[in-house]
Amino acid sequence: MKRLVLVISLVITAALSAQTQAQPAPAKIDPAKEAHIRQLMDVMGTKAIFTQTLDSMSQNIRPLMTNAFPPGEYREKLIDLFFAKFKAKADTQQLADMVVPIYDKYFSDEEIKGLLEFYKTPIGQKAVKTLPQITAEAGAVGQEWGRGLGEQSMTEVLAEHPELEKALNDAKKGPLPK
Repeated sequence: MKRLVLVISLVITAALSAQTQAQPAPAKIDPAKEAHIRQLMDVMGTKAIFTQTLDSMSQNIRPLMTNAFPPGEYREKLIDLFFAKFKAKADTQQLADMVVPIYDKYFSDEEIKGLLEFYKTPIGQKAVKTLPQITAEAGAVGQEWGRGLGEQSMTEVLAEHPELEKALNDAKKGPLPK
């Protein structure tokens, strides 16, 4: 059970770190620049994006958790309760506070102001509204493309190495009797 909790924790940590890499304790940010960064994040709908990311992550992790736990009537309830607890603890404001230093690291105050100007325009607002959809659709296309490449690659490897195909088929049958 401890191993399973560790695996789940690692999966969640990896998923979140893909979105926001951990940063060392940030230097004090100029208050005016921090205000501009927070305004930019609000205009860009960053908290909604965080929520969407958490929901997507939950959908991706749920099957992994289901496969990690032995079958039983308890499993779905345990997983549902885990996600309820996780979502209750997932404070998007806390995550936003952690992201501010990242913007500070990569953008000057003038650049932040320029981004703010852009995202306040009609095309900037269209970008805010459509980029999450574009990203989701592009991700789905990329997953399908990767799945197809994976299937082709495995088929070719097994055709080129019949001994591996035999070993795979033997492994699927289970352990040999003693």
